[in-house]
Amino acid sequence: MRNLALAPAPAVVPPLTGGLADSVFATAERNPALPVLARRDGPAAPWQEVTAVELRDEVVDLAKGLIGAGVSPGHRVALMARTRYEWTVLAHALWAVGAEIVPVHPASSRDQVEWILRDTGCVAVVVEDEQGVMTVGTVCTRLPRLRHVWQLDAGALPQLAARGAAVPYTTVESLRRIVLPDSTAAVVYTSGTSGRPMGCALSHRSLAYPCDTLLAGWAHTAAPPGEQPSVLAFLPFSHVYGIMIMLMCVRGGVLMAHEPELTGPALASALSTFRPTYLYGVPSVFEKLYKTFLRTAQQAGRGALFERAAQTARDFAAAEERRRLGTGPGPGLELRLQHALYERTVYRRLRAALGGRVVRGTSGGSALNRELSMFYEGIGVYLHDGYGLTEASGGITMQPLGREKSGTVGLPLPGTEIQVADDGEILVRGPSVFQGYISDEHATRAALRGGWLATGDIGRLDPEGYLTITGRKKDIIVTSGGKSVAPAPLEQRLRMHPLVHQAVVIGDDRPCVGALITLDPEFLAHWRAALALPGDAQGRETREENALREEIARAVASANSAVSRAESIRVYRVLQEPFAPDNGLLTPSMKLRRDAVVRHYAAEIEAMYQARSRSRPGPPEPAEWDEPDDVFR
Repeated sequence: MRNLALAPAPAVVPPLTGGLADSVFATAERNPALPVLARRDGPAAPWQEVTAVELRDEVVDLAKGLIGAGVSPGHRVALMARTRYEWTVLAHALWAVGAEIVPVHPASSRDQVEWILRDTGCVAVVVEDEQGVMTVGTVCTRLPRLRHVWQLDAGALPQLAARGAAVPYTTVESLRRIVLPDSTAAVVYTSGTSGRPMGCALSHRSLAYPCDTLLAGWAHTAAPPGEQPSVLAFLPFSHVYGIMIMLMCVRGGVLMAHEPELTGPALASALSTFRPTYLYGVPSVFEKLYKTFLRTAQQAGRGALFERAAQTARDFAAAEERRRLGTGPGPGLELRLQHALYERTVYRRLRAALGGRVVRGTSGGSALNRELSMFYEGIGVYLHDGYGLTEASGGITMQPLGREKSGTVGLPLPGTEIQVADDGEILVRGPSVFQGYISDEHATRAALRGGWLATGDIGRLDPEGYLTITGRKKDIIVTSGGKSVAPAPLEQRLRMHPLVHQAVVIGDDRPCVGALITLDPEFLAHWRAALALPGDAQGRETREENALREEIARAVASANSAVSRAESIRVYRVLQEPFAPDNGLLTPSMKLRRDAVVRHYAAEIEAMYQARSRSRPGPPEPAEWDEPDDVFR
């Protein structure tokens, strides 16, 4: 078992003495005119900045309204809305009165909503629209502790503020000042990729620690010198990753805008108008952006130019990485000249599509493909892979400045320790570790072993102590031949092909590894238009299908090139239906529900393996499966 603890932070982080709402009041007193939030009334409306003192006053008004409605310290209130301005204000108002927030994704099913509200004993729930009211309304009779349902789009915030008009300001101050760092601030539910989500109790201290540590050591890198850092928040606040970003912005004086729509056009509009300096997301967001760059270039007849520029960017970033790690001299003259040429013709246009001011970014939620990270770094946006989980308040590791190593998640945050157990499981100890699962002492004892959090993630530490995540312990595939395979690296490489949208690698108790693949509808339409095959309609369809088979076969071959023969994909099927939260195959935070996918496509998986067995007589040993078989559905 290897153990690693990082040296002290570059700057001393003062210990937390109160609750999370205190930072709103402290910033308003210290710098009242500082813009801290940005909001707009619609996609075409201009952004309106909210100053620190304006945010504090709105938090106070809402806190008074919550007191008037009977919300008391220790009460739990669910926030069931998209990533919007009101979410941030409400969360801090609830923390100001000592209440606990319970984030709920607005697309959650009726059964999920009932489970979370009953499990937490919420006294109130804030929903976004009439649909949210209807969802809660169908289950509220089975929730005896639920007293209020507030609808944002029906004026809930002004109504609450009016309700608290008679409550003295001193009452809010009295409640805020008795909030202790170890009081529970939020009950955040796990993604539920392999069963019912569990509520993680996170204290004010555990949520503040990674945020304050990152701000102390890395905040100065989030914007060009002399500029206020800014972030566009668009990932769900129902996930700990989103909450962490929100807290970092509010606690660090980072200007934060909210974009509730996750569609490509909405995100592109928000990026181009708000123009953030720091970008965060999940791998699928950065993969989608890359594919959009490629598709746009191809549509303009510059696809070959883009691909040469992208390869130069990756080569340049890799050379720079070798230089900063002391293993190489850095980019040579020819590579520097090529990079400078593409900087003028390609890279600055790509950065302009991100708003033109982004200098760095973080990817989290799952592992980021190293080639993708190298691409973004090469075009001038240093993008690193972060690591955290709900049970550790979202933040565990970070790349050390000047010693960043792509393909890893960096080193543990100061004050955090990491061990890798003999079976590869990552264990974590530090201030960010959660208080436990509510209403489940058995699960809490299983997760916390002698003060160490068993993360369920598999990884390794290199000789310099950098951590690499290779997958989830429960996701490891064991073929009938006894070979253990981590699906994540294969899935990452599959998704790097422009036509591949999603991929699930399977193979438990099967003779070989297989994959279920969905196609990117936007890129598929572009690919078909660009193919322009001659001949009659029937002939074109046949040739198009053959060409598509060849493209997906190339994607599979590229993925297989990164693993051993025994770990490679030997059968696969292309599906018509994407994995989505609506069909229960993705969590609201866009993580795969692998067990649900396998159950949903059980018949197709069985047919896929049977078809391969029939085509290869004799015992289906992995060594006999020379070339991957594709089965288009």
